[in-house]
Amino acid sequence: MTDFILAIDQGTTSSRAIVFDGDMKVVAVGQKEFTQHYPASGWVEHDPEEIWSSVVTTVRQALRKAKLKAADIAAIGITNQRETVVVWEKETGKPIHNAIVWQDRRTAAMCQKLKKKGLEPKFAKRTGLILDPYFSGTKLAWLLDNVKDARRRAADGELLAGTIDSFLIWRLTGGKNHVTDATNASRTLVYNIARNEWDKDLLKILDIPATMLPEVKDCADDFGTTEEKLFGAAIPILGVAGDQQAATIGQACFERGMIKSTYGTACFAVLNTGEELIRSKNRLLSTIAYRLDGKTTYALEGSIFVAGAAVQWLRDGIKVIGKASDSGDLAAKADETQDVYLVPAFVGLGAPHWDPDARGAMFGLTRNTGPAEFARAALESVAFQTRDLLDAMWKDCKGMQGNTVLRVDGGMVASDWAMQRLADILDAPVDRPQILETTALGAAWLAGSKAGVWPDARAFAKKWALDCRFEPAMDGKQRTRRIKGWKDAVRRTLSST
Repeated sequence: MTDFILAIDQGTTSSRAIVFDGDMKVVAVGQKEFTQHYPASGWVEHDPEEIWSSVVTTVRQALRKAKLKAADIAAIGITNQRETVVVWEKETGKPIHNAIVWQDRRTAAMCQKLKKKGLEPKFAKRTGLILDPYFSGTKLAWLLDNVKDARRRAADGELLAGTIDSFLIWRLTGGKNHVTDATNASRTLVYNIARNEWDKDLLKILDIPATMLPEVKDCADDFGTTEEKLFGAAIPILGVAGDQQAATIGQACFERGMIKSTYGTACFAVLNTGEELIRSKNRLLSTIAYRLDGKTTYALEGSIFVAGAAVQWLRDGIKVIGKASDSGDLAAKADETQDVYLVPAFVGLGAPHWDPDARGAMFGLTRNTGPAEFARAALESVAFQTRDLLDAMWKDCKGMQGNTVLRVDGGMVASDWAMQRLADILDAPVDRPQILETTALGAAWLAGSKAGVWPDARAFAKKWALDCRFEPAMDGKQRTRRIKGWKDAVRRTLSST
């Protein structure tokens, strides 16, 4: 049997297809960007048809580059932008509206209304999430409320809904399989993560018919088979996980207490809490890390809305760098005597503050402040926000901290300067792996292990290889001073102050 695995990585700005060989090495990559739609302030949408087209195109690209046929692929693993939601017609598969993206803030008023009714504790207890526009549930309710005739059609069983993985699987299998996995379900705001089932009470509150929703499977499971006409042969889909959970798997964070942080447009830190569902008292999210063979492993997650986006702002917004990779070199030239802080609340602040109305601000500017200080402040803002997340995690998980080592991935980790400053601010080692395609690798491992052509979790973890470890080198007094300054800057930025 062939041991090639294809990973579909459907992200926020592009779709990618990556072929891995039996040694779990990348053979070929296909990638295609797609359009970002901003129909109103704070609104973000994607065209599901464009996403579908980009996925089909990149799969074909990757197979062609690898000089392989569809019959050479043992299985497909899918990972995806998580909270983005689509509603489509059951009969035709046609979306009734653009997908509402995880970044979209249009349901802020709806969330506030639910909070005022005192419902947030109920949602938090059952889903591990807070009432925030970030999650899928209120987005789905908005679609039913605002697309003509949607509620009637949903009640009559004419419409289906799901996150991007569900929509892709529906299309890939020719409408035969309406399914998702436990990790994506856990981000919808209507899935009971303790009972592992759609929550009828929460669905009733949001007026979402349960008949619209997909069947929830393990992360490594039978999700159906692609139509032969798409790629030339039918390929089984055997692995699915939301992007941050897939990265947790790809980083081999299978043991309780292990933690990874992904630095892309945003940043997501995930702490494996094992079989224990820890209810955060510090505004973190309780979520499903993965579910394998019917056994659920939980996690605490902290979400930072702006990480790599701060570097994009340096490049595209204020134009102090020509390309993202220049940010570290410029930051290294900054005057260390200037305590300049950027609080990058361009779209509000995520965990542990959850302030959607906060807006970005710079503090500590002098006449001597220039591009280098701006670059340093942007990169340091990511380190400071990560420190806030880890501090909250260890408050929730006293006794688990031990010897903290942060495993990192994502586009930002290519910067040695940024990773060294991250280690300095955390006062903990930061490990960058040799394989940076951790999200796709995690999805591929789910499919490959289920297909029986890749190793089990224990053997997979042993293959994890270190590229570089960054040890903290900052003076303790300097670290304390800088963190104090950061906290003061955040306090001044919060909308409630």
